Amino acid sequence: MTTPSEPHRLPSDTDNGLLLVISGPSGVGKTTITRAVERSIPGSIFSISATTRPKSDADTDGVDYHFLTDEQFDAKVEADEFLEHAVYVGNKYGTLRAPVEVQLQRGRLVILDIDVQGAKQVKRAMPDAFAIFILPPDEATLLERLRSRKRDSDEAIRKRFEHAQTEIASARESGIYDAYVENDDLDRAIAEAVRLVTERRDITAD
Repeated sequence: MTTPSEPHRLPSDTDNGLLLVISGPSGVGKTTITRAVERSIPGSIFSISATTRPKSDADTDGVDYHFLTDEQFDAKVEADEFLEHAVYVGNKYGTLRAPVEVQLQRGRLVILDIDVQGAKQVKRAMPDAFAIFILPPDEATLLERLRSRKRDSDEAIRKRFEHAQTEIASARESGIYDAYVENDDLDRAIAEAVRLVTERRDITAD
């Protein structure tokens, strides 16, 4: 008989649940690597963030985001229902604790794509989380990647590059990342990230 904190076991459930945090500066290829890890490892789930930003016509609640009012969001912060939360461009974003815990109990690999500040909060709440930071080969390559996207003005690129430098320094100083993956070659970086996560899950299962 299961308790409320122990969801009914499914045939696909395992005992090697792992919370994976992936961080990295803009232009480093973090999103591509994160999605590749999700596709490559069975039982992977990408965490859906909660937000107060307005829902667009293209958004589906519970699929793209969990859409909340400011009051609802603040109430959940007060009740300690977030693993991490932050304000970005005037809107609030956060990772709800309960859905993550349910999927971890089912043995899933739950993936969070968050920045260094969010990763610090998650590590405080769940020290067993496995954190990977994606690095560029060097600053010149990162700057060239930001320019090659041709999406931003020179001023915006400069700001993104300066923020990336700050984020890399903050990641190294924080001491919270279990591994660093250098994206000098995308296929190699993906393979390394998948290997690192798979090895950690094997340890978790033991």
